[in-house]
Amino acid sequence: MAWWFGTKLWKRVFLGLVLGVAFGLVVTQSMGPEAGEALLVKVKVIGDIFIRLIRMIVVPLVFFTLVSGIYAMGEPKKLGTIGIKAFALYLLTTFFANLIGLAMGTIFQPGKGVDLGGAVPKQMGEAQPIGERLMGIIPENPFQALVEGDILAVIFFALLLGVGILMAGETGKAAGKFFEAVAEGVLKMTHIIMELAPFGVFALIAYVAGTQGVATFTAILSLTLAVYLGAALHMLIVYGGLIRIVLNLPFVDFFRGILDPMMVAYSTSSSSATLPVTIRAAEENLGISKSVAGSVLPLGATINMDGTSLYLGIVALFTAQVFGYTLEPQHYVLIALTCALVSIGTAGVPSASLFLLAIVLEVFDVTPEHTALVVGFIFPFDRLLDMMRTVTNVTGDVTVATAVAKWEGELDEEVFRARPLS
Repeated sequence: MAWWFGTKLWKRVFLGLVLGVAFGLVVTQSMGPEAGEALLVKVKVIGDIFIRLIRMIVVPLVFFTLVSGIYAMGEPKKLGTIGIKAFALYLLTTFFANLIGLAMGTIFQPGKGVDLGGAVPKQMGEAQPIGERLMGIIPENPFQALVEGDILAVIFFALLLGVGILMAGETGKAAGKFFEAVAEGVLKMTHIIMELAPFGVFALIAYVAGTQGVATFTAILSLTLAVYLGAALHMLIVYGGLIRIVLNLPFVDFFRGILDPMMVAYSTSSSSATLPVTIRAAEENLGISKSVAGSVLPLGATINMDGTSLYLGIVALFTAQVFGYTLEPQHYVLIALTCALVSIGTAGVPSASLFLLAIVLEVFDVTPEHTALVVGFIFPFDRLLDMMRTVTNVTGDVTVATAVAKWEGELDEEVFRARPLS
């Protein structure tokens, strides 16, 4: 037990991931597809419990940490400077994600020679107009938003409440201390839940590996390579460049400090589910202050979807290559812009971004039938692609939080540069 709890969480999660893949493949091979899947469905219950626990904690975590983080700033105007810097960086990194995604789609030509004859069309409901999505940020009933887990609406309400408590001055101190205390308690709950991560990851990955297998990668090898390599380049060049060149901070120490959220993001495919461990790593491993971590990271988990934007660009080119659509230079610009817009506020749950594809494909007049075929072709193994783009999203959140903390004097560089004990 001492060895287990003394080992870094990311190492335990990685062990669970590796053992899960091996277990899933062995069970399917030894018991046969039907019997193997029946067993893996039972094992998956452990993973479902883990995800349910995390989803239980996400809304209170976002709400209380955001309110307490704003209160910790000490003055409302500081929220404005932090918010502007964070939002500008989110837009900038998304711009580079678009460029890399389109470059990967052009270089790898993932749709060339692909036959969708065996794909079952997957019809999608009408996409919500961007105007309605923006209007939905303002909750008509904040308590309903909390109950329904509408994160954007929760963030909006928490921001206003935090500012209101700050403006109340001495009168608001009691409320501010209350939110700080509850936020600390919620974070302790998060620590308890995250101890179950290795077991949850084992169960989730075992099910994916056993039911989809290695053949999943080979069926879409070019698309998989384009997404994984594009995401890796974005993280190393854009995020790594921002950390090392712009902020003059150790590149290796940054990625070492966020291994926990990266591993959890890869296994759960959910930015929202990873948020608790992201906040924990940002504060404890990177030395980011509570005020910045508690405000920038929940916002990033909702609006910063670089991996999604990069992925949608690649799949748009994949679609054009499969069906022979001719793309003019202006189409690439419109695809990049649309990918950036629709990625904002994407639900932080597995495969949510795939269903935004119809909006992007409208740029070059893809028919609804072709869109349904592409979604039907990709959907069965989208989880494997989603795992990597979620890692990109989460890494981007922490990168921006680190930059804002550095510029605002809210980064403890001694903690950032400290070597982990294990």
